[in-house]
Formats: sequence, C-alpha cells, structure tokens
Amino acid sequence: MRNLLYLLAVILVIAWAIGFIGFHLGWLIHLLLVIAVIAVLLRVIQGSSKN
Repeated sequence: MRNLLYLLAVILVIAWAIGFIGFHLGWLIHLLLVIAVIAVLLRVIQGSSKN
C-alpha cells in the first residue's frame, strides 16, 4: 500500500509540473504551431510553383 501511495504522489507531482509548465508556456506552443503551419504552406507553394 505504501508503494501505491508513493506512485500516486509521483504521478500527481508530474501531472502538476506538466500543467504548470504548459500553462505558462502556452503562448510558445501556439507560436510554434503557427510557424509550423507557415513552413508547410511555404513548402506547398514552392513545390507547386516548381512544377
């Protein structure tokens, strides 16, 4: 039972850390997504213009 409580505590701390970091770096994730979409669009446009 002690190992189960220890495992649960570790999982909760990890989940809290991920949520804390994700909340404060949410803008960075959105920025990276926008950059990725722009890169894909540029690749599609450049690929179609070469043909």
